[in-house]
Amino acid sequence: MASFSIQWRSSTRRDFRRLPPDEVQRVLAEVEALAENPCPNGSEKLTGTQHTHRIRVGDYRVIYEVFTERKIIEVQRVRHRQDVYRT
Repeated sequence: MASFSIQWRSSTRRDFRRLPPDEVQRVLAEVEALAENPCPNGSEKLTGTQHTHRIRVGDYRVIYEVFTERKIIEVQRVRHRQDVYRT
């Protein structure tokens, strides 16, 4: 399987400032692994969307979109499980 490129929204980069320092490395490792396998075991496709998935990293959730045709993964949000689905 060809690797995907990871793109970050500017709002997602701000989400990292809210994370505890020890969690940042765990989240980054999981997101980097998405480049090789965009739908790893444990990922879930969000209902009501066409390309959006989520992975769980401890108490945090990474919401991302997979664009298979363009080989791109766009990370939308990285937030605590209590806050991630709020708009």
